[in-house]
Amino acid sequence: MLSFAAPEASPRPFRVRRGPVDASARAGQDAGALSAGLARLCRAIEQGLFVVHFQPIVSVCDRRVCQHEALLRLADRPDGSLVAPGRFLPAAERYGLIGAIDRMVVDRVLAQLGEERHCRLAVNVSALSVTGAGMLAHIERCLERYGAEPSRLVIELTETAAIADMASAREFCMRVLTLGCGLALDDFGTGFGSLTYLKHLPFSHLKIDGEFIRRLPASPADQLLVGAIAEIARGMGAKTVAECVGDEATMNLLARLGVDYAQGFAIGRPQARLPAGRSCPQTA
Repeated sequence: MLSFAAPEASPRPFRVRRGPVDASARAGQDAGALSAGLARLCRAIEQGLFVVHFQPIVSVCDRRVCQHEALLRLADRPDGSLVAPGRFLPAAERYGLIGAIDRMVVDRVLAQLGEERHCRLAVNVSALSVTGAGMLAHIERCLERYGAEPSRLVIELTETAAIADMASAREFCMRVLTLGCGLALDDFGTGFGSLTYLKHLPFSHLKIDGEFIRRLPASPADQLLVGAIAEIARGMGAKTVAECVGDEATMNLLARLGVDYAQGFAIGRPQARLPAGRSCPQTA
């Protein structure tokens, strides 16, 4: 196992305490590749090689920016290019490092909220982290440390891994909402247990996976599914966010189907800095 500790007063450096690698992570892996992958992730955590970019989310009805999603990138290539999360987060989960990365990103995002009070930010947390010890306490400590308003933080629960302890996950979600933060179910429709999560976990936002959005104007099936998801969310008192919106035709369809918010390259690409000015009405 590998475990991580961070100083109470600062998000960096994260210290790595090394131990024997879990056998399940080693099974079927080439020993050299495993060692290199572990070393790369440990180095990135210890040296602060992860960066956060921000992508706008807008209201479908009036196109106003209501919040931004904080998106993690790895900046360890010699040419300066960034590594997308899909290239390293699965390995982080497999090697047991995802909790350390999640805590680091939450720290950075809440530090940003403490400095720039005009914005509302969403941050991803792995399903593996919400059932582990310490994540909720870490969020509470960071809110207090940076003086950030809970209403300006949205926790996005990702479905890259199945939730093993639904009772613990439900408790985590309820306490996040009690703090005054938003809680979104991310990538809805394609994860490990979307309908089960919908039934058992409280949430304020439902993010519709891009699988149902990319071809929306040309796909009657996707239109039917997106409309149904929007109706279910409304019935449960939640807002919907469409991911991967690529053109104006899709935006117009989302408005007709009753989707509340949209995110994608047609709206804005991830940027290294937040724009100046107010970008997070409290009604989002």
